[in-house]
This record gives sequence, C-alpha cells and structure tokens, in this order.
Amino acid sequence: MPNLTDVPKRILIGRALRSDKLGETLLPKRIALPVFASDALSSVAYAPEEILLTLSLAGVSAIHFSWQIGVVVAVVMLAVVASYRQNVHAYPSGGGDYEVATVNHGPNSGLVVASALMVDYVLTVAVSTTSGVANVVSAVPALHGHEMALSITLVVLLMGMNLRGVRESGTAFAIPTYAFMAGVIGMVGYGLARHLLLGDAMRAESAGFHLEATPGNGALTGFALVFLLLRAFSSGCAALTGVEAISNGVPAFRKPKSRNAATTLLMMACIAVTMFMGIIYLAHLTGTQMAENPAQQLGGTPADYHQKTALAQISAAVFSNFTPGFYFIAGVTGLILVLAANTAFNGFPVLGSILAQDRYLPRQLHTRGDRLAFSNGIILLAAVAVVFIAAFDADPNRLIQLYIVGVFVSFNMSQSGMIRHWTRLLRTETDPKERRRMQRSRLINGFGLVMTAAVLIVVLVTKIGHAWIAIATMVTLFVMMKAIRRHYDRVATELTPAEDDEQPVLPTRIHAIVLVSKLHKPALRALAYAELARPHTLEAVTVNVDPADTDELRAQWAEQHIQVPLKALDSPYREITAPVLDYVRTLRSSSPRDVVSVYIPEYVVGHWYEHLLHNQSALRLKGRLLFKPGVMVTSVPWQLESSERRRTVRSYSAPGDVRRGEPRRRTVPSGAAVEIPAAPASPDKDPVT
Repeated sequence: MPNLTDVPKRILIGRALRSDKLGETLLPKRIALPVFASDALSSVAYAPEEILLTLSLAGVSAIHFSWQIGVVVAVVMLAVVASYRQNVHAYPSGGGDYEVATVNHGPNSGLVVASALMVDYVLTVAVSTTSGVANVVSAVPALHGHEMALSITLVVLLMGMNLRGVRESGTAFAIPTYAFMAGVIGMVGYGLARHLLLGDAMRAESAGFHLEATPGNGALTGFALVFLLLRAFSSGCAALTGVEAISNGVPAFRKPKSRNAATTLLMMACIAVTMFMGIIYLAHLTGTQMAENPAQQLGGTPADYHQKTALAQISAAVFSNFTPGFYFIAGVTGLILVLAANTAFNGFPVLGSILAQDRYLPRQLHTRGDRLAFSNGIILLAAVAVVFIAAFDADPNRLIQLYIVGVFVSFNMSQSGMIRHWTRLLRTETDPKERRRMQRSRLINGFGLVMTAAVLIVVLVTKIGHAWIAIATMVTLFVMMKAIRRHYDRVATELTPAEDDEQPVLPTRIHAIVLVSKLHKPALRALAYAELARPHTLEAVTVNVDPADTDELRAQWAEQHIQVPLKALDSPYREITAPVLDYVRTLRSSSPRDVVSVYIPEYVVGHWYEHLLHNQSALRLKGRLLFKPGVMVTSVPWQLESSERRRTVRSYSAPGDVRRGEPRRRTVPSGAAVEIPAAPASPDKDPVT
C-alpha cells in the first residue's frame, strides 16, 4: 500500500514509469508539431498586434506600412527555419543552439546561448499565458481585472500536465493546436471569400475611430519614420519566437529523429507564415487600429471603451454574420496561447538537464521524475515564470518587450556556429557530392546569420529601454552557471585521487562515544551497536542540563551494572550542542591521529507532525559534527509504533529488522547482558536533549 502522501501525487501525475519505457514516450510528427511548434504558431496571434501598436505612435499615417513589415518578417522566419533544418541534421542530440555554440565557439559562447534560451523559455511561459488570458478577456469582459490570478493558475495547471510526461501532455494539447490552425486559416479563407466573391464590407470596431499620434511624434518623416518602421519590424519578429524549440527537442522525436524534426520544422514554417500574413492582410482589410494609449490616441470611443486584441477585432469583423465563429476563434486563440507555454515546458527541462550534465546547473535538474520527464526543471520553470507574471502585472505588452533579445542572441550564435561547423568539415571532406551539400548548407546558414544579425541590431537599437532587463538577467545567469561549474570542478579535483598521492594513513585508534539522555531502549541499542564496531575505547556521554536528571541517570547506570564509563558534560547555559562539540574537539586535540566516532540514538516516527516533537537536538548535533575533521557520525534508529504501522507489507525481512514481540539480548561493552523488552515505552524526551 502506498503512503498517504503518495496518493495525491499519483492522482496528479499518474503511476511511475520504468526507465525502459522511455521509448514509449517518443513523439510522432503529428504530436510533435503541437508540442514543439505551438509557441511559434501561437505567436502569430500577437505579433501582428505588436506591429500595429508600434506604428500607432505616428498615428494613422503609418498604419499602411503593416503589410510590408509583415512580408519582411515572413522572409526572416523562412530563412531562420531553413537554417535550423541544417541544425537538426548536424546536431540531433537535443543540445540545439547551446550545443552548436559550445562545440564551435567554446564553452563561454555556449553559456551565453544557454542564458539567452533560459530567459526565452521563461518569457515564453509568461507571455503565452498572459496573452491567452488577454484574448479570453476580450471575449468575456467580465473577467477584466482578474488577469494575474488567471495567468498564474494556468501556469500551475500546465506544470501539472507536463509532470505527467511529454507524450501525455502532447496528446492533450494536439486538439487545441490543430483547432487554432484550422480556425485562423478558416477565418482567413472566409474573409477573403466575403471580400473577393461577395464584396462584403468588413469593418473592425476600431475602424471608425480617429487614431492620433502620441504627443511629440506627429507625422514622422525621414530618419524618425525609418526608426519607427525598424521598431515595428523588431516587434513583429516576435513571430519567430519558439522556432528553435524543435532543434532542442530532437531526442523526443521518433526515429528517424533528424528527418522527422526537419519535416516538422518545414510544416511549422509554412503554416505560421500563412496564418501571419493572412492576419496582417485581414487587419489592413478591416481597418483594425490599435493604440498603446487608447484613451489619448483613439478619438470617438465610448466612455467605457476597453480595447480588444487585434485578432479579436478581426474575427468579430470577419464573422459579423456568424457569431459562433467569433467565439470559436476567441476560445481556440486563448487555448493555443496558453498551451504555447508547453513548448517551453518541453524545451527548458531538456536544456537544464544538458547543462546539469555539463556541471553548469545543479545535478538535480539532470534526473528524470516518476513519469520520465525532467520534473525539477518543469517546477523551476513554472516558479520563475510566475515571478515574472507577478512583477509585470500580467501585462503581455510589457513582457513581450523583453522577449526578442534572448531569441535572437541564440539565433546569431547558432548560425555563426553552424558556419564554422560546415567550414571545418569542408577542410577534410573529399566527396564532391558531400562537399556540394555542405556548401549549400553553409550558404543557408550564412543567409540566416545575415538576417538574424540585422534583426538583433535593430532590436538592441530600438528596444534597449526595455531590453536591459532581459540582458541583465542573461548576465546574471551566465555568472551563476560559471560559479556552479567552478564549484563542481573544485570538488572533483579535491576528491579525485592522483597517481602520486600517498596511501591514506589509517587512524591510530577509534574513540567511540554514545550520546545518551536517559537509560531507555534507544540508548541501550546504541551502546550495543557501538560495541559491535569494536572501537578501541568506548564511553557514554550525557549533558548535565538538569542535575536531578543527571543524578537519576547515574543511579540507573549503576543499578543496571553497565561497565561503560558515563561522562557528564557541564552545561551552565543549558545548551546541548556546544558542550558536545567542545568535548569532541578536546578529544581530537589530545590525539590528532585518532578518529572520534559519535553514535546518536534517534526515533523513527510515522507521521510528519511527530518529526517536530523528536530528534531536533540530534539534527543540530549532526549538522555541526559533519564539519569537524576526523569525526564520524552514526545514527542508531529506534522505530516507534507509529512507524511500524506505516511500514509497507513485505515478503522478506531486511537485514537488521527488529521484530516486535521478540525480546532479545544486547551485549554492552562490559560484557554484561541487558534485556530489551518487546514493547517500547513512550519516552519523556528525545534521546539527546
């Protein structure tokens, strides 16, 4: 029977899976697409809106540039996807950009990419959930004001779903993702049919408002207009977020892994570009307008006007004669934006595991949980994302401003690393066919580098006021990972024996002490166990906190005829730990070659609240003694009845099991026999108090 504490865990995440079942969790392309590409696909829901919001700074005069900017963003996306198709073939182990940068540029470059990717994954969760909530609130205004609570709740739910395993979460997310793709593509097709075939006038609710420039901008010309267009372009490049996730998740694909991952990348690119350009065109067709400050920039709005998202306005205009279509788009958009965070929940834990294996992150991130997912990485990602959501008041527009930097830092390092990869291989390759393939791949990666470098420069120039937070976070992560690696390297160096090391010098003698507070069964067991180790000297030690208790213990000691010497340590300030530490230090000083072995009797209890009532002094002592060289600490457990009731039913007896109801004799160091009764009495205080 499982412990009661395990029952909620099994209900939430399911039964544990054997390690040899890992192959059953691998994904076919139809499931891998929604798992790894939902972020890139869902970003088309807010990337067009970011373009419109930026252009609105110059008023209505700049809105008509939206489709030209959309075309450039689509070209960049196709270039990046073509480049990453080379990555998944060359580096299929799942390291993605981190592995490419580390192998071709060195460990420091790899850490830069890892820092950027981790920031990107955290912001993916924060932006996706808050954007999804914003779209739902646009359709259900009654939820306005509860965005933060809804966003945090969704992050927790996503964490729970991913703790159940990659395959199960992918299956659950596939239907909403495909519904979103069908809904948006269907909306684009329906809108084009109404416009081209029926000649219907589709007007968004903001089309009749008068959009004014923000104070100080006015009608921009020359360099100011170019700067604004570049800023709008960098905002629209949010559509590229998540493209790299597939290259980081190649190990999760079924065989042939690289080919399936490359095919999924191509499918994602075609679908994303179609939806992105379709939304841009419909925004232009319906006259959709967005404003960073609607109260100041939009004229003619009602007093209680609440600006809806661009996609909500477009779908309302396209489905003006079919209301269920509007609510379907609102529903699936909210779902896909929330589920897009699943891309990060699959990418971040894998990256964290690789970094932990390389000793740049704590080793706990490298181990798989009960469901063969990297549970610690999933929980860490959710916790940090919640912090970002709370810090930015669940505002997706503010969070998106931090988003682009990390994405394009990793893009650039990856593409430049791939160029070096192909160049290195070309030096030794002699087969003409292979050389042509490598040269073609290098050309694709080179074009991708040019495009992503241009975008990164634009982002840094136009968004440095917001991007510094992301950059500072990346720098902090970089320094932290370097420090973790130095610690692990230092520990490894210290623990690894060298060839010229001398053989360890054996201790001259072992001096054992058993800590007791009263003469009860745990103390007698500890004395018997200490004798079994056959130390050179053995004594019992108690701390004289209460003289009456100490005198009673001495009397019982003499009455039982125990020949082990009992030493009482004075404690004028009623401390337990300090006198024991001072005594051990004295023993070590008098005989530095000796080892002091300290035996501490402890209770084993069955309920969590009982831990608060027992063993606190023992825990403090063990914690302090661990830092003393030449001191060994041994816990001697005594199982109380509550722990016996919680013991799982077994068909075997482990070595050292104590069967209740069977009295037995322990021999203490004097050679005298002491009877240990069957049923334990309820002690008045801890073994060491």
